Amino acid sequence: MTDGTQAEAGTSPARGKYAPVQLDEREILRRGLDTFAELGYAATTVRELARRLDASHNFINDRYGSKENFWRAAVDYALQDTQPALNQLLAECRDDDERLRKVVVQLYRLAANASGLNRLMSDESTRDSSRLDYLHQRFVKPFWDSIEPTVNSLMAAGRIPRVPAHILYFAVTGPALALAQDPIADRLNSAASPTAEQDRSSMADALSGLVLHGLLPPGPVTETAAGPRPTPR
Repeated sequence: MTDGTQAEAGTSPARGKYAPVQLDEREILRRGLDTFAELGYAATTVRELARRLDASHNFINDRYGSKENFWRAAVDYALQDTQPALNQLLAECRDDDERLRKVVVQLYRLAANASGLNRLMSDESTRDSSRLDYLHQRFVKPFWDSIEPTVNSLMAAGRIPRVPAHILYFAVTGPALALAQDPIADRLNSAASPTAEQDRSSMADALSGLVLHGLLPPGPVTETAAGPRPTPR
């Protein structure tokens, strides 16, 4: 019996091989997502994924077919509850102001507490690839389609500036993506505890509050040569 056959059969593997993976599917996908987020897709090899899963080197290809299929499975796992939760939140809100505020707060909390997914999305958003197409299809477009009627209504009412959709998207999501940048935050923050150990939801709420203060000013927005500004009440 060869070493590879021994590993797959569950007998004692030869040195340098791994036994069949003992993790449940959720833990496999979580570790996979964290690895892609840490190393980036190109630098994440199938062998490195197997090492982190303590699995045989051909485990990924045997179960998922390819590294990219495994990446998609990890993304699906991470995003599975996002859109249903957003739809429920939108249905519970009383008006457009409340909808946009709660969506931004929830988005920032997701970004802060799911740092692996946040880092992965931040990294993939800089590259034109089939993976970005997948993220757009699975998350970005459904998210934007859900809040677009609210955004259009607030623009029509003068509550937020009339700007192209991608500008508003950057204004909302850019700071959320920054919540994955713990190393630079630690260098800027004088707090004794590392950023990663602090209350992530409180950090998210502070940042979303700052963004919303600028995005939804106290009164209707009027257009001026210098740009939008709140109209005094």
